[in-house]
Amino acid sequence: MTTTTIKRKPRRTVVAKIVLTEAELQTMMDQAARRALESVGLHDETAGKDVHDLRSLIDGWRGVKKTAMRSVVQAATVALLGLLVLGASVKFWRND
Repeated sequence: MTTTTIKRKPRRTVVAKIVLTEAELQTMMDQAARRALESVGLHDETAGKDVHDLRSLIDGWRGVKKTAMRSVVQAATVALLGLLVLGASVKFWRND
Protein backbone atom coordinates (compact mmCIF):
# COMPACT_ATOMS: atom_id res chain seq x y z
CA MET A 1 0.00 0.00 0.00
CA THR A 2 1.44 3.34 -1.05
CA THR A 3 0.60 6.60 0.62
CA THR A 4 0.92 9.92 -1.09
CA THR A 5 1.58 13.09 0.83
CA ILE A 6 0.20 16.30 -0.59
CA LYS A 7 2.37 19.27 0.13
CA ARG A 8 0.55 22.54 0.60
CA LYS A 9 1.95 25.99 0.48
CA PRO A 10 1.83 27.78 3.80
CA ARG A 11 -0.89 30.36 4.14
CA ARG A 12 0.12 33.94 3.84
CA THR A 13 -1.47 36.57 6.01
CA VAL A 14 -1.53 40.06 4.63
CA VAL A 15 -2.07 42.85 7.09
CA ALA A 16 -2.91 46.21 5.64
CA LYS A 17 -3.34 49.47 7.42
CA ILE A 18 -6.49 51.25 6.32
CA VAL A 19 -7.05 54.82 7.32
CA LEU A 20 -10.57 56.21 7.21
CA THR A 21 -12.01 59.46 8.34
CA GLU A 22 -14.89 59.37 10.80
CA ALA A 23 -17.28 60.50 8.05
CA GLU A 24 -16.14 57.70 5.71
CA LEU A 25 -16.51 55.13 8.48
CA GLN A 26 -19.99 56.45 9.30
CA THR A 27 -20.99 56.27 5.63
CA MET A 28 -19.78 52.68 5.39
CA MET A 29 -21.67 51.69 8.53
CA ASP A 30 -24.86 53.38 7.28
CA GLN A 31 -24.63 51.55 3.96
CA ALA A 32 -24.05 48.23 5.73
CA ALA A 33 -27.03 48.85 8.02
CA ARG A 34 -29.25 49.68 5.05
CA ARG A 35 -28.17 46.51 3.24
CA ALA A 36 -28.81 44.43 6.37
CA LEU A 37 -32.29 45.91 6.85
CA GLU A 38 -33.07 45.43 3.17
CA SER A 39 -32.01 41.79 3.33
CA VAL A 40 -34.64 41.10 6.02
CA GLY A 41 -37.32 43.25 4.40
CA LEU A 42 -37.24 46.16 6.84
CA HIS A 43 -36.13 48.90 4.46
CA ASP A 44 -39.38 50.71 3.71
CA GLU A 45 -41.57 53.23 5.55
CA THR A 46 -43.65 50.51 7.20
CA ALA A 47 -40.62 48.93 8.89
CA GLY A 48 -41.47 50.52 12.25
CA LYS A 49 -44.98 49.09 12.15
CA ASP A 50 -43.58 45.72 11.09
CA VAL A 51 -41.23 45.64 14.07
CA HIS A 52 -44.10 46.67 16.38
CA ASP A 53 -46.26 43.87 14.94
CA LEU A 54 -43.45 41.35 15.42
CA ARG A 55 -43.03 42.40 19.03
CA SER A 56 -46.77 42.08 19.61
CA LEU A 57 -46.70 38.62 18.04
CA ILE A 58 -43.82 37.56 20.27
CA ASP A 59 -45.59 38.91 23.37
CA GLY A 60 -48.70 36.98 22.38
CA TRP A 61 -46.68 33.80 21.88
CA ARG A 62 -45.14 34.20 25.33
CA GLY A 63 -48.61 34.57 26.82
CA VAL A 64 -49.81 31.43 25.05
CA LYS A 65 -46.80 29.46 26.28
CA LYS A 66 -47.35 30.66 29.85
CA THR A 67 -51.06 29.76 29.74
CA ALA A 68 -50.34 26.37 28.16
CA MET A 69 -47.78 25.50 30.82
CA ARG A 70 -50.15 26.60 33.55
CA SER A 71 -52.87 24.38 32.04
CA VAL A 72 -50.56 21.37 31.82
CA VAL A 73 -49.49 21.76 35.44
CA GLN A 74 -53.10 22.23 36.53
CA ALA A 75 -54.23 19.12 34.63
CA ALA A 76 -51.41 17.04 36.10
CA THR A 77 -52.26 18.25 39.60
CA VAL A 78 -55.96 17.45 39.18
CA ALA A 79 -55.11 14.02 37.77
CA LEU A 80 -52.78 13.27 40.68
CA LEU A 81 -55.34 14.39 43.25
CA GLY A 82 -58.01 12.37 41.45
CA LEU A 83 -55.84 9.27 41.63
CA LEU A 84 -55.24 9.86 45.34
CA VAL A 85 -58.99 10.22 46.00
CA LEU A 86 -59.70 7.12 43.89
CA GLY A 87 -57.08 5.14 45.77
CA ALA A 88 -58.38 6.29 49.15
CA SER A 89 -61.99 5.48 48.22
CA VAL A 90 -61.06 2.01 46.96
CA LYS A 91 -59.21 1.31 50.19
CA PHE A 92 -62.07 2.68 52.26
CA TRP A 93 -64.73 0.60 50.49
CA ARG A 94 -62.65 -2.58 50.59
CA ASN A 95 -62.24 -2.41 54.34
CA ASP A 96 -65.99 -2.40 54.90
